[in-house]
Amino acid sequence: MSPSDSAAAPVLWEELVTAALLGTDRRTPPVEAAGRDAPVALLDAAAVQTVRRRAGLRPAPAAPRPEPAAVDTRPLLPPAAARRLTMLLSDRPATGGGGRRGSAPDLMELLPQWLALANERGFAPPPEALPPLLDAARGRTDLRPAALRFAGPRALWLARLNPDWRFALRAAPGGGAALPSPAEPEGVERLWQEGLFAERVALLTALRAHTPAKARELLDTTWTTERAEDRLMFLDSLRTGLSAADEPFLERALADRSRNVRSTAAELLSALPDSELAGRMAARAASCVVVDPTAETATIMVEAPHECDAGMERDGMVAKAPAGRGERSWWLGQLVEAAPLDTWTGRLGGRGPEEIVALPVADDWRAELHAAWCRAAVRQRDPLWARALLGAPASPEAGGPGAVSLAERAKLLATLDKEERATWVAGFIAAHGLSEAFQLLGVCAVPWTEPLGRAVVDALNIARDAGSYPWSFSGVMGLAERCLDPAEATRLDALTATPDEPEDASPGAGGYWAEAFQRLAGTLRLRATIREELTAP
Repeated sequence: MSPSDSAAAPVLWEELVTAALLGTDRRTPPVEAAGRDAPVALLDAAAVQTVRRRAGLRPAPAAPRPEPAAVDTRPLLPPAAARRLTMLLSDRPATGGGGRRGSAPDLMELLPQWLALANERGFAPPPEALPPLLDAARGRTDLRPAALRFAGPRALWLARLNPDWRFALRAAPGGGAALPSPAEPEGVERLWQEGLFAERVALLTALRAHTPAKARELLDTTWTTERAEDRLMFLDSLRTGLSAADEPFLERALADRSRNVRSTAAELLSALPDSELAGRMAARAASCVVVDPTAETATIMVEAPHECDAGMERDGMVAKAPAGRGERSWWLGQLVEAAPLDTWTGRLGGRGPEEIVALPVADDWRAELHAAWCRAAVRQRDPLWARALLGAPASPEAGGPGAVSLAERAKLLATLDKEERATWVAGFIAAHGLSEAFQLLGVCAVPWTEPLGRAVVDALNIARDAGSYPWSFSGVMGLAERCLDPAEATRLDALTATPDEPEDASPGAGGYWAEAFQRLAGTLRLRATIREELTAP
């Protein structure tokens, strides 16, 4: 095929396709009919062009061979674990209708835990497992961090050759590019000045993890010339290693042109309890909250701000309240959230968090004040205030005196250590059942402690005896399959038989519960086997 033919071929092909789609009655084919009917001439021309398209490549020099992938020095998976990985990657989610899953374990739901364990033990995948592993990570974003860590350097090498796997490059620091060492100042400076945005973010993040001051100084050199959206991303990297040394830089960022940058700088400063911003917010908040000196019983009185002045806005407060929210309550919530929590012990008569939370609040300000204290306890990672706001798990309010939603309770629990978290949730389930426990279980460490696991199984057993279908608890059952200690499998055996159904039970519910418990017990035993397979010989 000559160069001119090569250039004309795509044009001719498009014209042939158009004529075929519109019909030869409406569009004359771009070919000589020579006595043939137009449709026949069109098909003949299409056949010829098809052959030319398939065979019409001109000889060209061979492309250079790709560089070999970086060496992965980790030990390969034990053979049994490699076979298990193949099974997990080839499994497909059940497609049964009516909410019924059967008694077989859902292997795809075990893959995240398998990857976490393989990474913990430092194994490398066999090369043939990389394509299905990358395909699985492509379809499930929740798998990507663990899957790419397990796949190692070869995943990035493959991703450069297959567009379907480019997500691996986007997920890798700096798009998979090698970053200079902090000990190479010239390389660091060159990449910061000349690198792509993803490379610069990765560089700043890496520096922040090892030499926080160097990262901040580097950012300061170009801060005023960066785009607003880039400044926001760069500023967010300062969360790692945040310290009082960052305060002068963050104070300057409070005057930034971008409201989002100002807000993030203020949030970071409020996490430094000794910062000047924290002091300013404490003074403002304290002026709004006081113990009523005239009341017979100690009562908190609230006088919300009457305005949001320029100084408050500079310190990160948003003046315009969301739709349906009162301005004064909106301003109060922001002040209390940003004030250091130790402000309140001195302001409210030397009382501790539990005493403060137990005080009545006048004029219906209680919910607003306690919700702001919840947000402050989460932001400042304060377990004393978190315990006070959560209250006893068996309390009638089911969430303590300060929590106003399940989501806030879950955030407060996340500030406690894993043992205390599990104990509180176990007490909550024992007192209130499983209907509101799903979000709370999600913040508990895996595997669940023995008291928490026992509380969940007992609550499921109570739900079964009540005669309802297990599908109402499918979320909790799915968590149990992933989070219960495998040692609980033996205790579940007594629940796998089909029970006698009471007269008021839902038809067939006993059989469905037996299936669900069989699946749970089988999944726990499979997890125990997986753990053994991932033990190095």
